[in-house]
Amino acid sequence: MKNLKEFSSEWFRLDNKTAIITGGASGLGQYYTQALMKSGADVLVVSHSENGWQQTADLVKNSGRKIEFLKEDITKAGAAEKIVATAIKKFGHIDILINNAGLQRRGSWKEFKDTDWQAVIELNLNAGYYLSHAVARIMAEQKSGKIINIASMQSYRAGKFIFPYTASKHAVVGLTKAYADALATDNVQVNALAPGYIDTPMTQALRDDKARNTEILAHIPANHWADPSELMGAIVFLSSAASDYITGVTLPVDGGYLLR
Repeated sequence: MKNLKEFSSEWFRLDNKTAIITGGASGLGQYYTQALMKSGADVLVVSHSENGWQQTADLVKNSGRKIEFLKEDITKAGAAEKIVATAIKKFGHIDILINNAGLQRRGSWKEFKDTDWQAVIELNLNAGYYLSHAVARIMAEQKSGKIINIASMQSYRAGKFIFPYTASKHAVVGLTKAYADALATDNVQVNALAPGYIDTPMTQALRDDKARNTEILAHIPANHWADPSELMGAIVFLSSAASDYITGVTLPVDGGYLLR
């Protein structure tokens, strides 16, 4: 039997790694940015606006790592190549990609607009595909890398008022598996993280709806909506050497929601 590497907590560190995080200055993305930087990574945050930039910079100012921001519509032609070029210029290499930016549009099937379908698919699926493809070329050449796609509970369930969101999040899981299979021999791991019901401003309306809140909690064995910080360990794990033999997996962080 060949000698095994001695386990070390350093496997979970991201020292001197560089990450690209789309939508990394707001919502859950801001927590992913904090988690990676506090674990040792430098980060390029890509956003469609400058909202949250200063707040995010303030939150990580004591991490000892470098953060850069790029204002870019990732659904535009050529955006992926621009993002990759910026990361290489700023940091010299790319080790981690987190496809986090996302959009949801609601409506009944009778009134659902084609423009809403197209907008959600373009951001949630197509943009992640093109950016993954551009980053994969670099990671395959350097024989290392991590790509993490942000899935959802809607990757597993139906959503009768959110057709494109549900379709895109199911597709994200399929895309994750396809890239994981294709890139495994190049030592690039591709996984997805599926957040459960999280206590954020976006879910305030659901939590304020007494009936809906009760229904959701009845499906969560942990019996509480997650604090966003409860996702930070999982995103670091999937970004780190500790997960080097894990690929093609979608990891639910849901307090057991899918069990019921």
